[in-house]
Amino acid sequence: MPNYLAPDVYVEEVPGAARPIQAVGTSTAGFVGVAPNDTARVNEAVGISNWAQFTREFVRDADQSTPLSHAVFGFFQNGGTRCYVVNVGNDGVLSGGGQERRGLDVLDSIDEVAILAAPGYTDPVSYEALLTKCETLEDRVAVVDGPARATTTELTRVATVEAPTESEEEEGSEGGRQRDQEQGLRPRPSAYGAVYYPHITIRDPLSPNSLVNVAPSGHIAGIWARTDATRGVHKAPANEIIRGALNVTHQLTRSEQAELNPNGINCIRLFTREGIRVWGARTLAEASSEWRYLSVRRLFNMIKESIAQSTRWIVFEPNDYTLWKSIRRDVAAFLTGLWRDGALMGRTPEEAFFVKCDEETNPPDVIDAGRVVTLIGIAPVKPAEFIIFRLSQHRGGAEVESERGA
Repeated sequence: MPNYLAPDVYVEEVPGAARPIQAVGTSTAGFVGVAPNDTARVNEAVGISNWAQFTREFVRDADQSTPLSHAVFGFFQNGGTRCYVVNVGNDGVLSGGGQERRGLDVLDSIDEVAILAAPGYTDPVSYEALLTKCETLEDRVAVVDGPARATTTELTRVATVEAPTESEEEEGSEGGRQRDQEQGLRPRPSAYGAVYYPHITIRDPLSPNSLVNVAPSGHIAGIWARTDATRGVHKAPANEIIRGALNVTHQLTRSEQAELNPNGINCIRLFTREGIRVWGARTLAEASSEWRYLSVRRLFNMIKESIAQSTRWIVFEPNDYTLWKSIRRDVAAFLTGLWRDGALMGRTPEEAFFVKCDEETNPPDVIDAGRVVTLIGIAPVKPAEFIIFRLSQHRGGAEVESERGA
């Protein structure tokens, strides 16, 4: 408070009371794999904004396409606008050992990345590396490629690594790694990954006269980004056309999908009238898990990251009633905006969420420990997976009653 000693008019700048919470981005992807030029910028995280930039950085005139280049092309073709690319070089290893940072580890410090993919890696070791990375960081979700070809029964079983023989242990792990590549079944359960099957047929971007079968993760990541931009992260990225897809390597039937869907396999379906579409919106979590829907997992990731980044002003503030009131006000304003956008379920904000930060959540022992605790509960919207039409007859004619089931 300044000292007012002389009679006059004083004008002071008073900061606004509210500190708005800004929603973090959810559409930036991180791709890890072998580039067409496998010597270009090895184990660097290179920001890419379009396909032309990718070719300048990672493609020479005579280079052939790789799963990584197919994925990046599909990402931008399907609506992606920003990604980071890590070329792991000719060793093809996704993770480093000890203090070495390579592959997936290079992307750890880039908070912008919300979607993670290793295009074409369908072995158990790679599955584990992807899912563990996302579970550890808790700010991104993996798009996982299913195996190139597998039976429905094989896709419902979790992939495992065959134990090496004594001779292989003496020679190294190369033999075991080869078997992993050949096995390539369903990834293990995880709330931070979503797997897609089967592969798709596209026109090769580096050889336009050639058709190739490719892993779909790059195209799917682009659809995630496109849906985030047009509808919001709360909208399930499903029932969407896959741009650039000309065919699928396995035409799944409804009965096959009925077996795969409860096991967390998101199917890519070819429909006679609607074309090739993403026909699944589940994570790899168990069917009974509250995180089984992809849109719910990604919405929670966005909310956690947004609140964490926009409330750093709280650190070192006096831990009292004034602070608690400010936290409740700012978080409630942010969640109200999400409710208005249709991300939260409820007829009123009170039904959609609650924010509790008071003397009950912050008793003296918590305050003495230097902590401030806020409880936040939200009711996310969930996708309508099953649309049911009930048909009946009455004397006046046919009657149709529809309902949605989740």
